[in-house]
Amino acid sequence: MVKQRHQYVCQECGYVSRKWYGRCPDCQKFNSLIEEVAPASHSSGSQRRGIAVSSSKPQLIAAITASDEDRLRTNISELDRVLGGGLVPGSVVLIGGDPGIGKSTLLLQMGSQLSQTYSPVLYVSGEESAPQTKLRANRLDINPDSLYVLCENNYEQIESHISDLNPQVVVVDSIQTIYLAQIQSAPGSVTQLRECTGHLLLLAKSKNIPIILVGHVTKDGTIAGPKILEHMVDTVLYFEGEQQQIYRVLRAVKNRFGSTNEIGVFEMVANGLREIRNPSELFIENRQENSSGSVIVSSVEGTRPLLLELQALVSPSNLGIPRNTTTGVDRHQVALLVAVLQKRVGFSIGDSDVFVNVTGGMRLNERGIDLGIALAIASSHRDKPIDSSTVVLGEVGLGGEVRPVSHIEQRLQESQKLGFTRAIFPEFNRKGMKTLDGIELIGVKDLYEALGVVF
Repeated sequence: MVKQRHQYVCQECGYVSRKWYGRCPDCQKFNSLIEEVAPASHSSGSQRRGIAVSSSKPQLIAAITASDEDRLRTNISELDRVLGGGLVPGSVVLIGGDPGIGKSTLLLQMGSQLSQTYSPVLYVSGEESAPQTKLRANRLDINPDSLYVLCENNYEQIESHISDLNPQVVVVDSIQTIYLAQIQSAPGSVTQLRECTGHLLLLAKSKNIPIILVGHVTKDGTIAGPKILEHMVDTVLYFEGEQQQIYRVLRAVKNRFGSTNEIGVFEMVANGLREIRNPSELFIENRQENSSGSVIVSSVEGTRPLLLELQALVSPSNLGIPRNTTTGVDRHQVALLVAVLQKRVGFSIGDSDVFVNVTGGMRLNERGIDLGIALAIASSHRDKPIDSSTVVLGEVGLGGEVRPVSHIEQRLQESQKLGFTRAIFPEFNRKGMKTLDGIELIGVKDLYEALGVVF
């Protein structure tokens, strides 16, 4: 009988130690080391996984055939957009999101659509029973003939059923509930996550089938488990949204077969998720006109230009320390722009509370909305509205200069399509730009000049 050897594994970074530390020596997290039974030292990777790895020979890349036509279309256009055109055979996709955000709903709808073209599809549920999954399917009005449900947590049993059924697509909900019997640690531990994901990765490559994994997230919004989990898979998607909002955003943060930061927009309705084909029109349709502190900004998420309403409110602070409160934008980005407005333009707002909000529950991370944020703050401070037919875009530097942005023509074309008649943008972007009918293009060099145009 082989004597069991115990080790301590960090649940944040995967660091392994023979003794316990109160603080991980690698990632510096406190109380993150959990005791586990170490795998047998004589087990090799392929033997441990129990998967026959076929030997391969070097191939000339010019002789290898691959085409986007081989992708499996989900028939959900917003999801296909984020994936880069559909599921690539043999790929492993990891999707994370807050509890109750709609991950299982989206994947059950996706499985139903895929099963109509690529049969059969296997949905592995490690968190629900078959009747519970059926109840969700009834609510979503899903009843396909070739969508199979397997309620199982043991990886060996899952692999056996995949070999018997030979599905075209596999969904595992969730990876934190799957375990290998030969590993003594609990499901969801670092060792189990790493090994089970490695097994599924080899299974996907050997059978040339796409596998979608659902991953739980931590309190700070990252996928639970070591970072190596995201490195192992081919694609990482995050499902975002505010619980009080009906809109959901699916964002690609890693994609070996498409553009990163691509987004798909959905609306949560009674019978599931409904895709939004034109989110810009949706986000700005309920805008209150002639309201100070409101401005339309143009952002680019992946390859998609988006127009959104950005609101700002400046009010005298009743506290000793003024607050910068933001929703949908980085708080530090707003603080920087407030400092620029004070230093370069002379706005006395250092002792005021500044609130900035992006409507629709969207989160914007790019600097191309800097000018819009600054003008919205100035509009609220002066209590003067910005013309509702104006769209604003541009990055603001520390000297108050307005710097160029990328994808300028796509942004302006989207603005023109939605009926905006004036655009304020960086003068540097005018070089080589084509004129657009029906929209006045006003280039500005600095924040002071932009304020003169608006007010």
